[in-house]
Amino acid sequence: YFQMNFDANRLQAVSTLGLAHIGDGVYELLCRAYLCEKGDQTVLKLHKDTVSMVKAPTQAKIADAIKPLLTEEEMGDFRRGKNAHTHAAPKSATPQEYAKATGVETLFGYLFLSGQKDRANEIFNLVMEM
Repeated sequence: YFQMNFDANRLQAVSTLGLAHIGDGVYELLCRAYLCEKGDQTVLKLHKDTVSMVKAPTQAKIADAIKPLLTEEEMGDFRRGKNAHTHAAPKSATPQEYAKATGVETLFGYLFLSGQKDRANEIFNLVMEM
């Protein structure tokens, strides 16, 4: 399951919120790996930094930063997630921030399930350089 490679039909069969669900995990794993690679920290610091990176307001800022870097297809995946009908937003985020965060998660879910790990890493690295 670390190397998925869904074809276009199989990807279309996954619900938008299903893509966001897997993308949430993929993005969090990238954040955790990034923090571990940066150097030794306490587990509590790693946890707090991870939470800070994956919360909706942070992901909304990331969405705004990466949109110009996305291909037309990736923008479509992002919009698909952003426009998904989520029924609740956390107290720490506005509905607009939560929608953008869902778009980011959907994008990372799509890239992961389609086997585009290199592109997911490229986008993530660009985000970390900003």
